[in-house]
Amino acid sequence: MARRPDRIRIEVLGLAEAKTAEDAFRPSDDAIRSIARLIGRQMAREQFERARALERKQARQNRSGPMR
Repeated sequence: MARRPDRIRIEVLGLAEAKTAEDAFRPSDDAIRSIARLIGRQMAREQFERARALERKQARQNRSGPMR
């Protein structure tokens, strides 16, 4: 299987290695945003699939119509 280019690499600098407080938290903020984006996409995908399943179910019911 080919390597996925969307892998997330998380690097967190220690406070002693960072020149400013902003530098210390920047990599972890980027990682958190990436994870949040992935979670959001998954939630949207699941919501879309639920809506599509409901549409398919309603279409099946409408096609079958009332039985006599």
